[in-house]
Amino acid sequence: MFVVTNRVPVAEGHEAAFEERFRNRAGQIERNPGFLGMQILRPAKPGVPYLVQTTWESREAFERWVDSDDFRQAHANPLPKSAFSGPSAMEMHEVILSAGRPSR
Repeated sequence: MFVVTNRVPVAEGHEAAFEERFRNRAGQIERNPGFLGMQILRPAKPGVPYLVQTTWESREAFERWVDSDDFRQAHANPLPKSAFSGPSAMEMHEVILSAGRPSR
């Protein structure tokens, strides 16, 4: 598995607009082969960036998404720059271990 995390510093007062964009998104990412899941994480403390985390079957699946028309549509009409308190930072990781609660 391959996990991509975007750290997005949302400016004070723009949190609701940022969250609403994800709630009202068109759902393009779910149609892409190799997509496994997405989480949008709200920071528990002020001044900490939001995390937008996607999980993919492979790095290649993620790269196909980035090169797709669906990706371009999903990122069209972004919020204004004033909605962010700094630049986003993207991190990519290969999953080497995953644990969870056993199913019953």
